[in-house]
Amino acid sequence: MLKVGTVVLGVEDMERAVAFWSDALGYARRDDAKDFVVLLPPGGAGPGVAFQRSSAPVQEVPRVHLDLYAGDAADQAAEVERLVGLGARRVDWPHYPADPDFVVLADPEGNRFCVIDTAHG
Repeated sequence: MLKVGTVVLGVEDMERAVAFWSDALGYARRDDAKDFVVLLPPGGAGPGVAFQRSSAPVQEVPRVHLDLYAGDAADQAAEVERLVGLGARRVDWPHYPADPDFVVLADPEGNRFCVIDTAHG
């Protein structure tokens, strides 16, 4: 049976991406590789996040993205502000539904990701 081991994002500035996502998720760098870096969750449980060098342009509406789960609306708001403070930016997302449970952000490389209010009705 298969399971998700690592989610890989393409980046141009490896160190900037690794620094942002390490701080954002509290993940630790697995080794000192330069062109393909893996971050692992505390205790090793769950999928890792990896970065590989890429010169491909960022997709404005990506086909694949990360969803980060927050406990409720207050937690979501606090996490969004924390992530923006780390270097993420808010995305003017034209596809929000009337009552969204998610906020779309971009990391310092421009990769889109969402912060989800998991208590949203």
